[in-house]
Amino acid sequence: MGELSDRDDYEYTTSEDDAEYSWIGWFCSRKGHEFLCEVDREFVEDNFNLYGLRALVPHYNEALDMILDIERMEEAPSDDRQAKIESSAEYLYGLIHARFVLTSAGLNAVLEKFYNAEYGRCPRVFCKDQPVLPAAISDIPHEEAVKVFCPSCEDMYATRSRLDGAFFTTSLPHLLILQYPDIRPPKPAERYVARIYGYRIHKPKK
Repeated sequence: MGELSDRDDYEYTTSEDDAEYSWIGWFCSRKGHEFLCEVDREFVEDNFNLYGLRALVPHYNEALDMILDIERMEEAPSDDRQAKIESSAEYLYGLIHARFVLTSAGLNAVLEKFYNAEYGRCPRVFCKDQPVLPAAISDIPHEEAVKVFCPSCEDMYATRSRLDGAFFTTSLPHLLILQYPDIRPPKPAERYVARIYGYRIHKPKK
């Protein structure tokens, strides 16, 4: 892709201990980021997967370098500019993450977290601690925080996470279930029945 060719205009170095420590690993391990998957470095390095993101992210080149642990041989930015680059890197990673989780490798990463109940469990009593999946109400960034979807009752629930829902997409839980139909449990037949002193409450006739 021609739009990314200017990334080759500078000399750069990469950390020798990338396997042990990387920006991606650090970012995903931060408190509150438990829902995030670690995007494969090869995915981030493929310009095709990043198409169109340059126009959405300020300081795009520097942000991408930060994600990939690339250190340019140039003057260090000011504290203010560095803070802006860090913010852009976090936003860019979220947008890349939204694309990655819809790939085969990404779905497998989400599936592993699902099996470990890392996204939490359904709060509905009759779903009996069913693990949930990350989901979004909107694919537009900055509109809604990430939610969780229960494959048992097929309802959506709020979470404590402040991560942007657009980093997970509205498609993710349904695509995963379509790809791995065995993870969908039987729909619970039980429903809560309101009672007073043991007697069922009947709805008033209209």
